[in-house]
Amino acid sequence: MYDYDLLVVGSANADLVIGVERRPAAGETVLGSDLAVHPGGKGANQAVAAARLGARTALLARIGDDAYGRLLLDSQRAAGVDTVGVLVGGAPTGIALITVDPSGDNSIVVSPGANGRLTPEDVRAAAGLFHTSRVVSAQLEIPLETVVEVVRSLVPGSRFVLNPSPPRPMPAEVLAACDPLIVNEHEAKVILGDTAAGDRPEDWARVLLAKGPKSVVVTLGSQGALVASAEGAERVAAVKVDAVDTTGAGDSFTAALAWKLGAGSSLAEAAGYAARVGAVAVTRRGAQESFPTAAEVEAR
Repeated sequence: MYDYDLLVVGSANADLVIGVERRPAAGETVLGSDLAVHPGGKGANQAVAAARLGARTALLARIGDDAYGRLLLDSQRAAGVDTVGVLVGGAPTGIALITVDPSGDNSIVVSPGANGRLTPEDVRAAAGLFHTSRVVSAQLEIPLETVVEVVRSLVPGSRFVLNPSPPRPMPAEVLAACDPLIVNEHEAKVILGDTAAGDRPEDWARVLLAKGPKSVVVTLGSQGALVASAEGAERVAAVKVDAVDTTGAGDSFTAALAWKLGAGSSLAEAAGYAARVGAVAVTRRGAQESFPTAAEVEAR
């Protein structure tokens, strides 16, 4: 019996968000909206998104002993996330500076802060969480050596889901553990590097699978997603909505997919549900504030 449906290991940031008519060019200054502060970070976002959907969720992360850290803890607890793995101190809480244009597209710059101090030793000290979690999810807003230690801490029978964002070349040991590796077009191309992979998502997925993951999901925005494994590739349709703010939408997709996989759904079924979750999220402003409950997803 697992205590947790999902253990998220990753970042926790305060999102500082400004709306802009357009993003500035080099050397240009533009005026924006009033500053809004939201709890965020890919790890914290995934944990809240999963818990809102009903998953028993725990977060392993590091925050600062400051007001932003308290904001993040309050948000996790309000969503029902178990924060026993949230470590405090070592550096200020991470910050994400986000601009959002009228179409809902965003640009993000992250100052890692305490996220950069989440160490392999912290992962080893949290062995109990790994032994009681059905699925483990990670991203790359924490040190890569820490993600490697996450892979080494997995227990037989658990499943590892990775969204390599921000993207970088990945060790073979990490890629081999992914089931699935979840990438958008940009992330796929960074991991593929100089490998010739063609112009179609099916081509990218085929070459990514050859690098070791058990399965791959390529998210395609308004075009839906592609899921691929040794059994073949399949397109998953997008849900048509009027996007207001895409901040955190990818995190809600990953969390929903990871939870559904742990519950026994096929990769295509889990991706289809995750697409519905992400579609609700983009119709609302903010990251964690935008994540729907399971009832809200079913009502659409």
